[in-house]
Amino acid sequence: MNKSELIDAVADNADIPKAVAGRVLDAVIESITGALKDGDSVVLVGFGTFSVTDRPARTGRNPQTGKTLEIPAAKKPGFKAGKALKEAVN
Repeated sequence: MNKSELIDAVADNADIPKAVAGRVLDAVIESITGALKDGDSVVLVGFGTFSVTDRPARTGRNPQTGKTLEIPAAKKPGFKAGKALKEAVN
């Protein structure tokens, strides 16, 4: 399912126009992104948790040349599925 298919599904399920569903989806994505940028986590009970984890700096190896290189520290967004989502999928 891509974004436009998701907008269609939301519009059908909520009985709202597709334009409104598109703006709602964009607002939800912006809100989640903003919270993650601020270092917060977003918990949707029954669905899951969006969070940011720190990945420490490490030494890697270029597979073509074999040279070692330093990989800088980074923040990594993640998602952990909630119990209800896990049960629905299984």
